[in-house]
Amino acid sequence: MPYVEASVRSRQFVAAAREVMQRDGVAATTLRAVAAEAGVPLGTLQYVFSSKEALLRAVIEDVVEEISTVLAGTVELDRGLAHAIRQGLTSFWSELVADHVKLQLMQGELLHYALRKPGQGSMASWQYRRYVAVLTDWCREAAVNAGEKCALPYDRLARVMLAGVDGLIAQYVCEPDDERARADLETVIGMLIASADIRPV
Repeated sequence: MPYVEASVRSRQFVAAAREVMQRDGVAATTLRAVAAEAGVPLGTLQYVFSSKEALLRAVIEDVVEEISTVLAGTVELDRGLAHAIRQGLTSFWSELVADHVKLQLMQGELLHYALRKPGQGSMASWQYRRYVAVLTDWCREAAVNAGEKCALPYDRLARVMLAGVDGLIAQYVCEPDDERARADLETVIGMLIASADIRPV
């Protein structure tokens, strides 16, 4: 087998893990199944990820990076916080939620797996801290770049934003209705902007 750098292998294994988790569910995913999906011996996978939990953390980080990339790549952060919230959440929904039910199921299952697995509760809290950190930095950058300030602390705005979007995702996964979901998302966006009470510095 030709030599492949560990960083490249890591990305390959994370991609394979995401495929297996979306197809079979997080609880049913094993290192052996991921190795088979990646087309490598189990030992090769274990050299990079010694446990399922280590692989799950890498998958969560990959999902967080994907969200961050969508937000950063689709929003003009110099046009103000309200614009960023509206455009960013709309783009996030279009690119990572609509027609991506299995991806959203996987993210929810990652959380519930960690909460139910003895000794893995810290992974669940870490998962949400990562989401909140991305949103906090993104909101702060949009406001600062436009010379604005927010009535709420940015981390609180991020947590409320995450809670609102998570609720809409749960409803969408149960009953995918694009028209209803987009209308509800607009309502959440309006509530977030109103609560932020954005003003010039």
